[in-house]
Amino acid sequence: MPVRFYNTMTRELEDFTPLQQGTVTMYTCGPTVYNFLHIGNLRSFLFEDLLHRWLTYRGYNVRQIMNLTDIDDKTIKGSQAKKIPLAEYTEPYKKAFFDDLKTLNFTPAEKYPSATEHIPEMVAIIEKLIAGGYAYETDDGVYFKITSFAPYGKLAHLDRDSLRAGASGRVANDEYEKETVSDFALWKKWTPGDGDVKWDSPWGEGRPGWHIECSAMSMKYLGETLDIHTGGVDNMFPHHENEIAQSEAATGKPFVRYWLHAAHLVVEGEKMAKSKGNFYTLRDLLEKGYSPRSIRYLLYTTHYRKPLNFTFDGIKAADASLKRIDDFLFTLRNVKNSGEADSALTALLKTQTEKFEAGIDEDLNIAEGMGALFELIRAVNEKMESVTTALAGEIIAFFEKIETVLGFLSLGGPGELNEEDMELIAARTAAKKNKDFARADEIRKALLAKGIEVRDTPDGPVWKRI
Repeated sequence: MPVRFYNTMTRELEDFTPLQQGTVTMYTCGPTVYNFLHIGNLRSFLFEDLLHRWLTYRGYNVRQIMNLTDIDDKTIKGSQAKKIPLAEYTEPYKKAFFDDLKTLNFTPAEKYPSATEHIPEMVAIIEKLIAGGYAYETDDGVYFKITSFAPYGKLAHLDRDSLRAGASGRVANDEYEKETVSDFALWKKWTPGDGDVKWDSPWGEGRPGWHIECSAMSMKYLGETLDIHTGGVDNMFPHHENEIAQSEAATGKPFVRYWLHAAHLVVEGEKMAKSKGNFYTLRDLLEKGYSPRSIRYLLYTTHYRKPLNFTFDGIKAADASLKRIDDFLFTLRNVKNSGEADSALTALLKTQTEKFEAGIDEDLNIAEGMGALFELIRAVNEKMESVTTALAGEIIAFFEKIETVLGFLSLGGPGELNEEDMELIAARTAAKKNKDFARADEIRKALLAKGIEVRDTPDGPVWKRI
């Protein structure tokens, strides 16, 4: 069965075929580094992590580029308010971004280019657009003339007749609403409000508009036509629409073959906003005591095109689901039955593996995949007495394989014990052998406080994290 994606451009599910056999070029709109990532950002980035991991699972070499927007209206405003250089202002947020990726076990992209490092590439594209009649200079900058690009609006499915009638004027802001269909800024000439943020250009000192940044960086590292471009649904217009216009006008080639967009996230049923007190960063959630693996599970396992309602009950449910998986794997690792495998369970493992893969093949339907996973757990638990060591090993191997896709089973999961914890378990065993049950119970409680549960079996003590 082929991998299929819902292409925002066509509004249809399409079989995925990359331009180059075996290799996928994928561009991801990364963070604007003016603040810490909030959970809405993380939801979008985690869908893109699933996409990267699944394509790798299916045998592709994934060349993913994720940019860092370190120059735009927001970063300039922030740096000027603090009266510090732009690079000094954005650096802590860049570091925090990479810390968050590590905490949530992201698959690294091939490169994370910063906009400020690619000004010459942006200037070169703008010069092409002016030469081709697609852009023009004004007193305050250089603008893309949207009426010069006939397909403008094809991604957001804007009404062409209304566009022709209403397209007038210019908009200098990096971000604006869909109703503001106007010529957009490619280059903004310096104003006193920009402070020391400026670069030389053929049009005088200034800085690039937001939209040209992604075109320059994506095409530099991945070529003029990309297999996949991703982002949140809020990026569709104007950002991605403008990327298409300026890129295709400059090269005369299709810019992107498959567009994938993640839906919005709300918190407890409401739009996330600082004024409502429901605006959360990863750091906020960690400070509240929630684990990275539970956060990843919750943000990861809702289909990316469905709105996600983030709730604290949802994190608790994620904890329960992870515990169910942990307990299942714990039981399998301690199976001692060396008899013949139950043929029905062996067949079930094959069936559920196929269901897991088929679910995610169909537009990354991770919810369908997880359903197959939990059906396997339920069925095997019901017949655990029939599970042999050989079959247990096969099931564990399956979970280890799909962990390359999920990324949350081993994130803070069972792992290995350190020397101190092993010594505590040995001391508890010795205390029980010497009938010092008070000491054994004291050690048991100390281990529980560290998240380690010890169980006694005929073959000796076994442990698990809780």
